[in-house]
Order: sequence, then structure tokens, then C-alpha cells
Amino acid sequence: MTLEPPVVELRGLTRRFGERTALREVSLSLAAGATLAVLGHNGAGKSTLLRILATLLRPHAGEVALFGESLPRRAFAVRSRLGLVAHEPLLYRDLSGRENLRYHARLHGAPAARVEELLNAVGMDRRGDEPVRLLSRGLVQRLAVCRAVLHAPALLLLDEPRANLDPAAEELLEPLIGRASGCTRVLTSHDPRSALAEADLVLGLRDGRPAFVGEPPGLSDTTLKALYA
Repeated sequence: MTLEPPVVELRGLTRRFGERTALREVSLSLAAGATLAVLGHNGAGKSTLLRILATLLRPHAGEVALFGESLPRRAFAVRSRLGLVAHEPLLYRDLSGRENLRYHARLHGAPAARVEELLNAVGMDRRGDEPVRLLSRGLVQRLAVCRAVLHAPALLLLDEPRANLDPAAEELLEPLIGRASGCTRVLTSHDPRSALAEADLVLGLRDGRPAFVGEPPGLSDTTLKALYA
């Protein structure tokens, strides 16, 4: 029997911006279907890690592999399997939500029916023709999630995906980006307790260094408080 490689594997990942080291010696392995919660204060390196996994940044040292494919050399082989929800919605502001999603559907070869399916799922079917620039941040976030899952990715990279969402919207998006999605997930959250509740593995970053890598039960209150000190 051939064992499938981890969906995410990091060995000594390091990334610098000039003289500042944003990530230093990060190592972990994430199996298919599992959720990694990345915790830490602003500037700890959380978004940098997600951008590397999304193939938007190159590491300066160490090894990164997704689905057994080495990055950045084999980035082309994994991009179609990734879904990214970032701080920016990655939508064209002057186009409507429906136009944005149709454009991305063409890029990914997804059927047009998928666009309508997602707009209905997030309660945007009646507002899908409004320009993105006229929508509230919460509605734009719904569209950003639709864009990220349009092509049924196997790995979701979620940078505070529930930001700007009210409880009703969170419930609508749960089947798309929550555990019910069945996807492997790497997520950050401004609410560490919420992130811990849905995590199988936790990476705590402090100034780019791993302060903790392990399962949620092993993360003490003292360690968690130190991350945000």
C-alpha cells in the first residue's frame, strides 16, 4: 500500500524581508482532512506563512511541500488545488459579484452553474449583480469565500475568514470553509479560542519563531497568553 504524503510539510521554513526575519525554522506536517490553526499577535508571521503556502511568496531557506510537491519548483502542479481567503478579497471592485465569480469560473474551468450554486449558498443570489465597491465588507467577504471555493480546492488557506461576518453569515459559510467542507485547512483567527475549537494541530508563532507546535490539548493557558503578550 502506498501512503499518501502529507498535504502540508514544512522543514525549517525561513522567510526574510530585508533584514527582518518574518518566519524562522518552522517545521510541521499536516495530514489530509486535518485543520491547522496558526496563532500569534499581529506581525507574528501568520499571513506570511499563508502567502508562502499559496505560492505567492518564496521561502529563503528550508523546505515546503504541498501534496508531496516541492515549492516553489513545483508550484504550478498545486495551484489548482488551493483556495485562498486573504485579507484582501481578490475581487474586481467595479465588477459585480456574479461577474467576478464567472470570470474565476472560466479561469478554473468550473461550470457556470457553480457560480449560481455558491451565490445561493451564501445568500447573495439577489445581490449578485451589484458592483463589489457598493457592497458592505461582510457581503464582500461572502463573495471572497465563494471565489476561494469555486473550483472545489483540496486545501483551504484561510486568513481570518470570518472577519466582518455576523453569526448568520458565519452559519451560511460553515459548509464551504468549516469542518463540514471536508477540506484540509490552514487558518488564522483573531479569536484563538474559536480557532482551537476546530483545530487538529496548532502552530503558535511569536516574532516568526515557533513557540508551540502540537495538538490543542497540549496548549496551556500560560503558553497561549504568552503568544499575545
